[in-house]
Order: sequence, then C-alpha cells, then structure tokens
Amino acid sequence: MFAKSLLHSVSSIVDYPLRVITRTILLLICDYIYHSFVVSELLVYWYQSVYPPYLAKPISVVQDVVATIVGFQFSIIAIQTAMLNGFMRWLLRFLVSTVAIVARPLTFVLTIRRTKKCPPPANQLLMKSATTLSLMIRSKQVTSEEVVTAYIERCKEVNPYLNAIVEPRYEVALREARSIDKMIASTDRTAEDLGKEYPLLGVPMTVKESIAVEGMSNDCGTVKPYRNPAKKDAAIVRLARAAGAIPIAVTNTPQLCMNWETYNNVTGLTKNPYDQKRTAGGSSGGEAALISSAASIMGVGSDIAGSLRLPPMYTGIFGHKPTPRLLSVEGHVPDCLDPEFEEYFALGPLTRYAEDLTLLLKVLRQDNGPEVPLDTPVDVSKLKFYYMEGDGSNVTNKIGPDVKKAMDKAREYMKATHNIEVKELKIKNMQHMWEISVRVLMNIRHVQNIYTDPEKRDQWVSVWPELMKKMVGLSDHNFTCVVYGPLQKFFDSLPKSYYTELLAIFEEIKKEIHSVLGDDGILLYPSYPKVADLHYRVFYSFLNCGYLTIFNALGLPVTACPLGLTDKGLPVGIQIAANKCNDHLTIAVAKEFEKAFGGWVPPNKDVVSV
Repeated sequence: MFAKSLLHSVSSIVDYPLRVITRTILLLICDYIYHSFVVSELLVYWYQSVYPPYLAKPISVVQDVVATIVGFQFSIIAIQTAMLNGFMRWLLRFLVSTVAIVARPLTFVLTIRRTKKCPPPANQLLMKSATTLSLMIRSKQVTSEEVVTAYIERCKEVNPYLNAIVEPRYEVALREARSIDKMIASTDRTAEDLGKEYPLLGVPMTVKESIAVEGMSNDCGTVKPYRNPAKKDAAIVRLARAAGAIPIAVTNTPQLCMNWETYNNVTGLTKNPYDQKRTAGGSSGGEAALISSAASIMGVGSDIAGSLRLPPMYTGIFGHKPTPRLLSVEGHVPDCLDPEFEEYFALGPLTRYAEDLTLLLKVLRQDNGPEVPLDTPVDVSKLKFYYMEGDGSNVTNKIGPDVKKAMDKAREYMKATHNIEVKELKIKNMQHMWEISVRVLMNIRHVQNIYTDPEKRDQWVSVWPELMKKMVGLSDHNFTCVVYGPLQKFFDSLPKSYYTELLAIFEEIKKEIHSVLGDDGILLYPSYPKVADLHYRVFYSFLNCGYLTIFNALGLPVTACPLGLTDKGLPVGIQIAANKCNDHLTIAVAKEFEKAFGGWVPPNKDVVSV
C-alpha cells in the first residue's frame, strides 16, 4: 500500500513539470505559426502580393493534406493548454510580445512616409454640439442645409488624410436637409414643440458600415463579387432618421468588425487624425476618426470587444457601450443566432460632446429595453468612486505613464473638487478575468463569419482550406477573420469541465462587483495600457483587449471619456463603468470630466489651413 502511494506521489511530481514543458513547447509552436501569419499579413497587405494562377492547383492539393494534419494537432494543443496558470499566462504574453522584434521595425518602415497632417476645422458650425445645432435649426438661427453642407465640405477636406469614408450620400443628404428647412419655414410650431417630436431635426450624422443604411454599402469590409447595398435601415438608423437626423456617409470598419485596427481589403486603412502614422483603433475606427476630425458631429458604432471605447480613446472623443438590450442590434453585420449575443454585444453612440450621448441614447433606445433613467439628474458629489489599473493578470501589459497620468488626474480632481477619495477596488480572483472574458465571448454560438454556411446559418464550411489560402497569399479575407475559425475550433476543443470552473469564479466576481458598485458606484478603469500606437502593432499587443472585454463579459455600461492630450499631442482617456441600468451615472461623470479637462481637442491646431 505504501509503495503504491509512493509511486503515485512520484508520478504526480514528474507529471507536473512534464505538463508544463509540453504546454510550453506547444505554445512555442503556436507562437511561431502566429509570427509567420503576422509578417505575411503585413507584407501581403502592404505590397498587394499575389501568386501566379498556375500555382493555384498544386496549392489546393497541399491544402487538403495540411488541413487534416493541422486539425488533428489542434485537438492535442487544446487539451494540453487548457488551464492557464500564472506561469502560462505570463508565457503567453511574452511569446506574443516577441512578434514585436519583427513587427516594430517593419511597421516603422511601412508608416514612415505618412507625414501629412489633417487640417483643423475652420468653420465655427463644426464646433457646436448636436444638441446645440438641433436647437439652432429648429429656431431658424441656421438652416439644416447650411449645417449639412459644412459637414460635407469637411468630409471632403479630411477624408484624403484619413480614408474613413466607405460611401458618401451627399446629394441625397442635401435634398433631405432642404426638405426639413421647408417644413420648418412653413410650420407655426415652436422650436420647443419641434424638439419634442424631432430632437435631432436637420442634424447630420455618420454610420459605421456594419450598421445598415438603406441603399448604402453594408458589406462590412468584405470583398464581394458584386455590390449588395442594405435593403433597409437598421433599427437604430430608423429611429435616428425619425427624430430628424440626416446620414451623410457610412464609415470604415475592419472586415466583419474583427480587429482593433481599422483596415480591410476593400476600403483600405483608416488613419488617426492626430497622426497619420498611428491607428484610429477598431472596429469603429472610421466613425471615431471622422468625428474626431470634426467631419461628423455624431455617429453610431458597435461593440463586442471594446469597439465603442478603444477608437474614442485613440481619437479623443466620447463613446458609450450601453446596458445590454437598451438599443436594438437589428440590422448589424455580422449578426448572430445565439439568443445570448445581446448580453455581450451592443450598438451605441460616438460623439465629440458628452451631452450628445444622452441625446442619442434617448432617441435610439428601443421600447422594450431595460429601464434606464437617462433624464434623472445626477449629483456627482454623491457618488462612490473606485478605480482599478488592470485585472492583475500576467497576460495584459501594465498601464504606461500616459494612461497612469490620466487615471491619477481623474482621481485627484475628484478629491480636490468634491472631496471624494477614489478607492482602489480589489476583487477576489480578478486575475482570471482576461481568460474568463475571452472564453465567455468565444462561447457565443453562430456569429456570422467567413466560414458560415450560406445555406445553413447554424453550420460552417471547412475552416482549413481558407487558412491554407491565407498562408500562401491567395485569400481575399483579412488575417483576423481567417484565424477566427481555427481559434473557435481550439476553444471548442477545450475541456468543458474547466470552463465550468471558470464560470463559477466568474459568478463570484460579478456578485462582488455588483455588490460594491450598487446603484451609486462608479469604477474608473484604463481603456488600454497606452495611447494610439503605429499601424499594425495591435498584432503583438492584442492580448491587452482584456482591458475592454471585461465589461462586455460583465455586461456593464461603460463610457469612454477623453482626458486631454499627452505631451506628444495624442489623445488619452479612460473608461467609466457602473452597474447595469446606470448609464446615466457614467455619462454624468463624463460630463464632469469634460468640464474639468476640456473634452475633445481639435487635431493639429498648430496647422494653418490654406
């Protein structure tokens, strides 16, 4: 009996290091493959390299063989790397980060010639909020045509610098503006009465291409053999137009919204208005760049992993991920068959001025959504404030000096102005939230993607042929869309028992956060560890998505709030979160910080417009 027990103990001692070594080797293999994909993606995208047609047939034969081998290896890797302990989390971050050895100099070279500066806005109409413009139009201080014309001219001025517009609708928008002006001129209704029925009357807006606008591009950055415009408006676009808003353009997004960098093989790369060399973020990067450059006053985007928060941080504007189901997601591409999808995915507003967040949410909310008291006055001095500088995992990077300075500035302001001590929030098992949020989001079923069977929406076509095509430069799809298939297969292969353990930990975290915040608590949290980086560098920093996905998994409303510019003139901001149905609290705090720190700052104010 003793011998048997001793043998079991020795076996356990030997088994643990073997598992660590095995997982390490497997992670090294995966990392090598990932590095190869990233380098090929950068080079193929930049130089538009293609293989000659005569290689297509032998390549397809190789695909079939490799697909079988890769599929079998994936199941082994999934089992061996199932549990991410502290060391494995650190190793994962380290290995992904090593792609910087190649990517940093490569991205520097690829962006070195981008030296043009987006000119600052000159027309004073562009400097007014949507709330103010709507009032001015209703009270006949300015016509809708004048406002729409000003924004169309600004779009034409800045888009050559930004590449943010997928398709404009300038002529139609002007006709709609003139029609509104005629209605205002012929009515005897007061501006106040008009405002009750048409709170956005005559105000131009832009829309992320993934959100349907009738007659406009809605392919979401996907190469198609023919044009297939949206057949009807998305639900939130219908509501905006019913309130008097005028869409003037649809804006760029990465293919199927699957990236934190806005580029695709149809429209190309969107640049940051503060520095062409730098990313505008994703996937709502086109919206954010256009709004930040004063070529749009307000817009709508979507968020499954930070797309209403990272682009606003990078471009110095406001964004809001609302309480789940506050706004309808009908009319978005990609869509999803999973009934739980809307618990994590949301559409929401992007604006230059915080007051417009409330205006848009009141217009766009659906009738059967949750009760959020958007009109309730908020006394910021009566709120409880907490902060966190990260999840404490070894996967994400710690916040850099610029973000640290912004967090400190917000805390110091609350202390100096309202005598509120912003307390550090410590949540048990928070270090697991990166893995939990990724696993929860990857567990969503039937998200539309490039592998979705067009005949049977709940099924996929084979993943491996497209992966092989990507490896040899024959795919029309972007890297992130192609890798989504193998990644989903990997997560599907993981042991269900471990996922169950993670969910149990997740429930404890949710309960503790809910208990601490209550209905009067605010959590200040970094949007990302650093300000906008050079284009394509997301490929070795994407693990930092944990700063964003945490709130998708938790289902909390979050406002992205700018807190000024860094010493290098780049926007920096933070996230302001609260419990569900407390959107009005996060927006109230954003308004407070806007008043204190100035909010949006026009890009390149030192540039003289010619």
